[in-house]
Amino acid sequence: MSGNQNAPQPVIPRTGIGIDVHAYAPDDAPQPLWLGGLFWDGERGLSGHSDGDPVAHAAADALFSACGVGDLGTHFGTDRPEYAGASGVTLLAEAARIVRAAGFEIGNIAVQFVANRPKFGPRREESQRVLTEAAGAPVSVSATTSDGLGFTGRGEGISATATALVYPVRSASPESVA
Repeated sequence: MSGNQNAPQPVIPRTGIGIDVHAYAPDDAPQPLWLGGLFWDGERGLSGHSDGDPVAHAAADALFSACGVGDLGTHFGTDRPEYAGASGVTLLAEAARIVRAAGFEIGNIAVQFVANRPKFGPRREESQRVLTEAAGAPVSVSATTSDGLGFTGRGEGISATATALVYPVRSASPESVA
């Protein structure tokens, strides 16, 4: 059998994983809590170079992983003073821009975070809406606890794990990724 040499090649999706962890800010240097792209009034905030939002950061890292274009530190590391205090939503939007400039489109991003607080369910849809708008693609967020185990169970911080699905749409030159 001979195949058609001019037949379109199938689009092969790519997946990536992102993990982000932030400790709660010390009592003598309090921070606001930003989680899932939302401000949580009255909740203890997290330490970080930017706003410390592990949900948005893990989502961005999963995008970078899927495309093979580095990681969160590569693009927004502590050596980049312009990102000090930056919103996780801003970082996710910039990550999506970088991914698209590298020749990929985003299928979806799924994030799960582990924390004792805040109670996420009542604001899930709001968070997903904010993150979806930033990424320009569907973002789903779920939350769980660790049943008192580990640093999240002891209330020392919050961790988040994300997966992203992307697919190539065109060739891109390396210069367009910067």
